[in-house]
Amino acid sequence: MNWDWHVIDEFMPRFWDGVLVTLQALLLGSLMAFTLGLVWAIAQRSNNKWINWPVTGITEFIRNTPLLVQLFFFFYVVPEWGPSMSPLTTGILALGLHYSTYTAEVYRAGINGVPVGQWEAATALSLSKTRTWTSVILPQAIRRVVPALGNYVVAMLKDSPMIATIGAFDMLGEAQAFSNETFTTEAITLVGVAFILIAYPASVLIRFLERRLVQQ
Repeated sequence: MNWDWHVIDEFMPRFWDGVLVTLQALLLGSLMAFTLGLVWAIAQRSNNKWINWPVTGITEFIRNTPLLVQLFFFFYVVPEWGPSMSPLTTGILALGLHYSTYTAEVYRAGINGVPVGQWEAATALSLSKTRTWTSVILPQAIRRVVPALGNYVVAMLKDSPMIATIGAFDMLGEAQAFSNETFTTEAITLVGVAFILIAYPASVLIRFLERRLVQQ
């Protein structure tokens, strides 16, 4: 097989379209996963069983269901009950919701790692629950779990090609479509390199943050 740069030139416009879709899914999905995961984690610590039990059940169900099934459910089943969403919006929702159940466990571990004395000190100072969480508990817990949260960003990047199954063509989706049309492999190779170039700096940043946080 001979490498053909003309094929790459022809593919590049579609490649950049795919990169944009990939980054949108990754960034917005991560934001949703981090935010909703924190909500799940706090809700699971509630003493109210009408909050704790349903949230635990929902997160367990989502975490133990394949992401691909969830993508199909949101794209094909949910519109039967309400408004439909674009493929990209559906992909972001599915990625964010799926990974929020994993980040919830990370947050929960960080919260459980805060010394009991910190809770007791907040109670002794008569701090409200909101003040205790925002000023005492969460700053310590989140600092502990930043590296683990970063690992899920990388994992989400590697799972993002699944959104092409519902029509949101990311880098790999565009490359597969282009390769099927032209019977070439250069586009697939380029996308493989692109994933490495995106994921490796993220991994290096995660290790850097981990070392910095350990030293503090």
